[in-house]
Amino acid sequence: MRITLPDGSERHYDSPLTPAQIAADIGAGLAKAAIGAKVDGQRCDLNHMIDRDANVSILTRPRTNKQGRSKGDPDPDALYLLRHSCAHVMAEAIQCLWPDALLAYGPPLENGFYYDLALDTPISSNDFPRIEAEMKRIVEEDRPFTRYDLPPDEGMEKLDKEANKYKLDNARRALDGGAATLSWYVTGDRAKPQAVEHWEDLCMGPHVPSTGYIGAFKVMSIATSHWHGDIKSDRFHRVYGAAFFTQADLDARLEQLEQSRQRDHRVVGQKLGLFAIDEQVGQGLILWKPKGAIIRDELQKFIMGEQIRRGYFQVFTPHIAKIDLYKTSGHYPYYQESQYPPMVSREQIRLLADENCSCAELSNRMDEGAIDGYLLKPMNCPHHISIYRSDKHSYRDLPVRLAEFGTVYRWEQSGELTGMTRVRGFTQDDAHLFCTAEQVKDEVRSTVELSRFVLNTFGFDDMEVYLSIRDPQTPEKYVGDPSVWDTAERELQEVLDDSSLAYTTQPGEANFYGPKIDFNVKDVIGRKWQLGTVQLDYNLPQRFDLTYVGADNRAHRPVIIHRTPFGSMERFVGMLIEHYNGAFPLWLSPEQVRVLTISDKFSTYGHKVLDALKNADLRASIDTGNERVNAKIKVAQDQKIPYMLVVGGKDEAAGAVSVRQRTRGDLGAMPIEAFVDQAENEIKTRGKDVVTP
Repeated sequence: MRITLPDGSERHYDSPLTPAQIAADIGAGLAKAAIGAKVDGQRCDLNHMIDRDANVSILTRPRTNKQGRSKGDPDPDALYLLRHSCAHVMAEAIQCLWPDALLAYGPPLENGFYYDLALDTPISSNDFPRIEAEMKRIVEEDRPFTRYDLPPDEGMEKLDKEANKYKLDNARRALDGGAATLSWYVTGDRAKPQAVEHWEDLCMGPHVPSTGYIGAFKVMSIATSHWHGDIKSDRFHRVYGAAFFTQADLDARLEQLEQSRQRDHRVVGQKLGLFAIDEQVGQGLILWKPKGAIIRDELQKFIMGEQIRRGYFQVFTPHIAKIDLYKTSGHYPYYQESQYPPMVSREQIRLLADENCSCAELSNRMDEGAIDGYLLKPMNCPHHISIYRSDKHSYRDLPVRLAEFGTVYRWEQSGELTGMTRVRGFTQDDAHLFCTAEQVKDEVRSTVELSRFVLNTFGFDDMEVYLSIRDPQTPEKYVGDPSVWDTAERELQEVLDDSSLAYTTQPGEANFYGPKIDFNVKDVIGRKWQLGTVQLDYNLPQRFDLTYVGADNRAHRPVIIHRTPFGSMERFVGMLIEHYNGAFPLWLSPEQVRVLTISDKFSTYGHKVLDALKNADLRASIDTGNERVNAKIKVAQDQKIPYMLVVGGKDEAAGAVSVRQRTRGDLGAMPIEAFVDQAENEIKTRGKDVVTP
């Protein structure tokens, strides 16, 4: 067999062997650090048998620094094994404490894991120390994770005897999905099934070699869930946990969560009066208050100014359209589950009621085009395409770049809504570029550069870039000719290869109409956010029969580039609230300067200062109240106002102001004109705290 390693080197073996044996063959250090493997891209246990030519990479525990932290970001695949294994340990601990608990499923997550279970006895956070104590005991026993497989008939017979309907359902789904056998994982000695240290669970795996490999863990929270997410079905306890290779990594995560809690945009946004969500309006629908609207408006002016300089034209489109538009684009039915139901007129409803038309029949008639239905706009691109095809175009006109702050609507499950960051109505800084095939790479390169410029403006220099392509195993998820997809994926890859950006390829993450480049950034406390995207589309021009007249005086097909640097104004502002903890830079702050009078007798001079600020288009207010100036400063500090100008007798005599900055404190006195000049420069350059005495 030929085994190809990640560095491209090859090793040859005469008989089947396991990743553990390959690791030992490479070196003792690798064998000691190994916890699992990937064989042809699939995660597996160290004792998985390899009996054919394969690409193999060994998953290891990360190296640590002097503080006990992992060096760099741990391998996500290694963390997957760790957290999946810890979910099993937690499930065993819970069953030790509550033997009647029926287990459903326990997957790993990006930052932890959970296990869903059915139990009549309520579990609360007061039980977490008991669960953790049981988990610690299991980990310290260092019991091996051992897999065994059974043929479908034998496996289903075993599950029937155990009488756990959830595991029976999981098994049927696995077999329907093509599984040849059913697999269990044992923690302990399978030869001694009655032993205290023996526990097993139906599971596809993989896991770390033994429970002792699990580093640091913590039971985090408990929530309510339902079988298959159906609120009409059985109710579960969903117990969440966190797991890392080292205690230092776990402590860092807990500190990050505490900072996240303190920075929660729902709390900070309410405190600063930026936005509201009203039950009568509807969950997931944001009401922008005046201060929040200022931030949104500044962001829109910023990106629109950049777009105009780069040859974009602004357009406006309606919030609804006939369902036929989205049938042509493919959003209906590809995104049907995330769309609001189609709308029909009252007259049509009355006619259908007279016919005793059921909801199912109504839906079928809409699908067939027998009834005119309208949809709340789920995407802007079909509208922009309609604008493009409303005129004839020559190759000399291209590229045509259309931009819009377009509001779209998606039906998100209520349990998935999160303030501004997961909503049902959101506004995208959307644009669609219609270009020739020869212009594609230059236009993609330009949109990538714009996305980087926008993100760098906010200090997001630490970004991860993903090339999202189709999954060849599920061709039904994508529209268009595979050869066209090959071209689009190759062009995006070539643009990224020519840039200075490192990127990761993600099969299966493309949109149904084309591949894309996604930008993930880290905020100030290290959390990752998915923001901008650039998508390359050869398929919608075909579906809408778009054309332009080429130099040969013949009709040609344009290509569309979809791009949105912010992604969503709601999500971006929610993320900025947490990134800045509400302390926005001067150019974004709803209130940029507050004038504070030492006493009433300086009110006239205070208003003179205020007028000078407003004449310079600074967003300013004045506090002439009777409170002591220190109390006024505290109020302004709590409201995250960047600059406070204290005015008293000396200031009035000198035509000056005493400047305070919210983090740097007292900057001393300076002439009003000097402060205005420096504040204007800080806004113009989108700099940070450049005012100096």
